[in-house]
Amino acid sequence: MFVNCHSHFSFKYGTLSVDALIEEAKSKRLDAFALTDINCTAGVFPFIRAAQRVGIHPVIGIDFRNGNQQQYIGLARNQEGFFELNSHLSDHLVHKKPFGKRAPDFDHCFIIYPLPDRPFTLRENEYIGVHPTQLNHLISSPWFRFKERLVMLQPVTFTSKIDFNAHRLLRSIDLNTLLSKLPTEEQGDPADRFYSYADAVARCENHSYLLANAQKLLEHCQFSFYFQAVKNKRDVLGSDWEDYDFLRQETFKGALNRYPDLTATISQRIEKELELIQQKAFTSYFLINYDIVTFAQQRNFYHVGRGSGANSIVAYCLGITDVDPIELDLYFERFINLYRENPPDFDIDFSWKDRDEVTDYIFRKYNQGKQEHVSLLAAYSTFQYNSVFRELGKVFGLPKSDIESLIHFADKPNFEPDQFGKLIIKYSQVLHDMPSHLTVHACGILISHKPIHYYTATEMPPKGFPLSHIDMHVAEDIGLHKFDILSQRGLGHIKSAIEIIYQNQGVKVDIRKVEQFKKDQRIKEHLRDGHTIGAFYVESPAMRMLLAKMKADEYLELVAASSIIRPGVARSGMMREYILRHVDEERRKIAHPVLADIMPETYGIMVYQEDVIKVAHYFAGLSLGEADVLRRGMSGKSRSKDEFQRVKDRFFNNCREKGHDDKIAGEVWHQIESFAGYSFAKGHSASFAVESYQSLYLKAYFPLEFMVGVINNFGGFYHTEFYIHELRMNGADIQAPHINESEYLTRITGITVYLGFIHLKYLEKASVEKILTERRKNGHFIGLADFCGRVEISLEQLLILIRINCFRFTGKTKQELLWEAHFILNKRKAIPGPTDLFKQNTGFNFRQPAVPQLEEIDIRQEIVDQIDILEFPLDSPFHLIKDQSICGIKAAELKSYLGKTVQIVGYLVTVKYTRTVKGNVMNFGTFIDREGHWIDTVHFPPVVKKYPFKGRAIYLIEGKVTAEFDFYSIEASKCERLEYWNAGE
Repeated sequence: MFVNCHSHFSFKYGTLSVDALIEEAKSKRLDAFALTDINCTAGVFPFIRAAQRVGIHPVIGIDFRNGNQQQYIGLARNQEGFFELNSHLSDHLVHKKPFGKRAPDFDHCFIIYPLPDRPFTLRENEYIGVHPTQLNHLISSPWFRFKERLVMLQPVTFTSKIDFNAHRLLRSIDLNTLLSKLPTEEQGDPADRFYSYADAVARCENHSYLLANAQKLLEHCQFSFYFQAVKNKRDVLGSDWEDYDFLRQETFKGALNRYPDLTATISQRIEKELELIQQKAFTSYFLINYDIVTFAQQRNFYHVGRGSGANSIVAYCLGITDVDPIELDLYFERFINLYRENPPDFDIDFSWKDRDEVTDYIFRKYNQGKQEHVSLLAAYSTFQYNSVFRELGKVFGLPKSDIESLIHFADKPNFEPDQFGKLIIKYSQVLHDMPSHLTVHACGILISHKPIHYYTATEMPPKGFPLSHIDMHVAEDIGLHKFDILSQRGLGHIKSAIEIIYQNQGVKVDIRKVEQFKKDQRIKEHLRDGHTIGAFYVESPAMRMLLAKMKADEYLELVAASSIIRPGVARSGMMREYILRHVDEERRKIAHPVLADIMPETYGIMVYQEDVIKVAHYFAGLSLGEADVLRRGMSGKSRSKDEFQRVKDRFFNNCREKGHDDKIAGEVWHQIESFAGYSFAKGHSASFAVESYQSLYLKAYFPLEFMVGVINNFGGFYHTEFYIHELRMNGADIQAPHINESEYLTRITGITVYLGFIHLKYLEKASVEKILTERRKNGHFIGLADFCGRVEISLEQLLILIRINCFRFTGKTKQELLWEAHFILNKRKAIPGPTDLFKQNTGFNFRQPAVPQLEEIDIRQEIVDQIDILEFPLDSPFHLIKDQSICGIKAAELKSYLGKTVQIVGYLVTVKYTRTVKGNVMNFGTFIDREGHWIDTVHFPPVVKKYPFKGRAIYLIEGKVTAEFDFYSIEASKCERLEYWNAGE
């Protein structure tokens, strides 16, 4: 009898989760009700699951509203009805048009209109909803004669006063208004809740037919849905057998390229995978991914296929991944096994410049006519601690300073908030983790066999592609596989570098010769020494340190490093233990013999996600399916806590039955528990390692062009300044932006690098476009007057160019040019008419200004200008130290001072903040010295407390030189920011 119920997926209106809604209905002994969220279908499938679990008949629909004004409610009689409702809602959301007073003529839906004043002819499937508060009005209404077409319209949105108050806060947030000014018509009614059958009858007084009619509608809605049945596009070529035949053909064709010596072992592995792929109905999934990367290759787009899909030899042969699972002994069952219900997982990375074109191709290729079969996957943005405090603070009218103070002190002991503070704290807890709005999943795309509106409505976000209302959990639950198309700056580095190498040196680079790269001695040297700045995934201070400690120069060592650097392995202490066992064969003997036998490659230490499965299967005797439940549960992907607990209990019980000591079983469990949620699949690590090798090849053989590629893609661990520093250390001649030589992006000619105009912080893009357009059309500028005569530019924009020395080719000082710029532009303003009036062949037709004798600019003032305009210095920042007598040792000398306390002056690069086991803050610092070499420091909590970092600057560091596995660093006892020169002094 309840045909209009809202969950919290009625964004910024509803307050109840689907589970809370079900629980409340169960407490009222209801056997059926309809979920009709406002202009949204996100809660449909979780609702069906939860309702069926407790024996409630689920009815699904949509509450169609313009703003808060209800137009009508649609209830789906069956799957076709849900398709009709989704299609109708999507049309309005995508095109952002309001709903009319009347619904379309649906074939498989019931429509309920709120009680109107004027009668109109109802279609066979249409009804009028009467709220219990409208009963007195109903008697005098012309609709009273049509009792068989009247149903009770008792909305359900709340369970308590707290829910209603939270609802009012949500409405205020949505409307961006003070709570005290929230209009009544923008709110629900506190009585919008479930009632027991007896109470509902009482509310309807002598109009019980309203309840009976509503109940009949619910009974006529039978939405039968089979979860987990595959809903993806089932065939690509027209039939299952054609798809499978094509997949097999292309796989073996690729195998001949990947394996010139195609052994029986390789063929058997391929056949085994193909059989499983067919059994699990994943053929089309593989073919669509194959189609995507084939399109990318035709467009010369670089990609990296990673995730658990890298465990597949079929994927390797098809070119979806570049990871050889035979070489790495990758565990195919981690990717697909007969016990695993969830879909496989390919993460395909493209350059950030290419991704949108790939996405557009998928939508064009797999949509069919007017029916949509493709959509972006949704995610739900939720209210979190800081954001909900700020939103509630605005609703209560608090000034920004009070809100920030409340955020900072709310969780502190002995804090006594005022009246508003108490309300904000209370309701922040009610709203915490509640969905706020739909957002776009980072990379997921859905491709369905039937039109996508059979499963979800869609809307159009700014990204320009239709967005579903379901998230990855729901998609997986209903059997829709997502295609993960990601963007990555690292691939942009590689693509740009290859183009720049060809432009600068005329050399064509084949970046896919990874097998050669693995054996390259120059790359091995870069790895061993940690010379990896700019290289994908291996450039951070922590990774450089790890590679140096491991003395890693082999592919498998880099694969392991990619995983043990993750927080879980490090936190469990296993990263250090791995390094110890890696460098010392004797240390390997302490490994538990069973674990050492299961994981010989990693010395009995769990490093990869597959290791969780292996240990759970071989050490504890769990089935492969149970082992995968364990892995997924610890990765935060399990949706059933009960199932996870059951497997955990089974783990310990099996260990006892196998005779393992409880202490050993506990240690193994701790090792699993501490890192499983953070570790990589081995194939994932291997994919990263392949890209790292490609980056390292370019860095080793074309260091200047590669670093320019990194700079032009604005991505990496470090600030642009330090990639420019790396260019300089490799012999480049770094030039500030030049009015005749620079482009929008940075360019290189020979060894000379001209920074791009894009790096000038306050220079407008429109100004850059004018400069470049004029220069390309009419040639180089011959002076400042010529420039001003040809380019219409403001004085403010011109001063930026002069201060960064863009006109240095004139031979004039900056002061002279600044003087001249003011004279020219002021003169131009004084004379009316177009700028053509001022032009001659060489500039303006007026006398050059007489410039007085000016002092030369100090190098320190130059650096100050550079920092102001570029946000980093081009000349050495060490010139800025006020007391130039302060000195210390060099980074290159650390080895000779091992165990001794030293002083060293360093320019801060980056700081890593972490916490000790006791929760105290400690830091790892990275600096460069006067000669440009790297310094690594450790700052324990007492030092952090006494000498905290104070932003990017030059510091005097004092501390003891330490070494671990021949990696030298300074254990800081003192770290003080040095005073800078002040131009006013």
